[in-house]
Amino acid sequence: MATSYDFPSDLLAGQEELRQVRAELAALFKRLPWSVEPLDGFSDDAGWRKVERPASPGWTADEQAEVEKLRRREHELAVLVTTHRYWSELTGPDGVDARSRLKHAHEAQRDGFAGQCP
Repeated sequence: MATSYDFPSDLLAGQEELRQVRAELAALFKRLPWSVEPLDGFSDDAGWRKVERPASPGWTADEQAEVEKLRRREHELAVLVTTHRYWSELTGPDGVDARSRLKHAHEAQRDGFAGQCP
């Protein structure tokens, strides 16, 4: 049987918020223009695959601020999760395994494993 980890609630909450912030950023990037600055479109078929981009109006000041806010929060949460005191209790392969399982803790919680990750 695999080792079970009893992650502290603040570590689980931090990891879950980090996952959500990264999902928000990914969704935001999908709907934003491809270039931050206004740029003309281009087509390049000289390489090994054709690359085309339409003209980009650039990002508005509000869009830039939203990206910056999410990136800042992502950084804060990444620091919180990676430097959490819980990691000092684990060494070697156990630490690596626990960090990997924490990334999937939301799946375990969804499937009914409250604070533990099998």
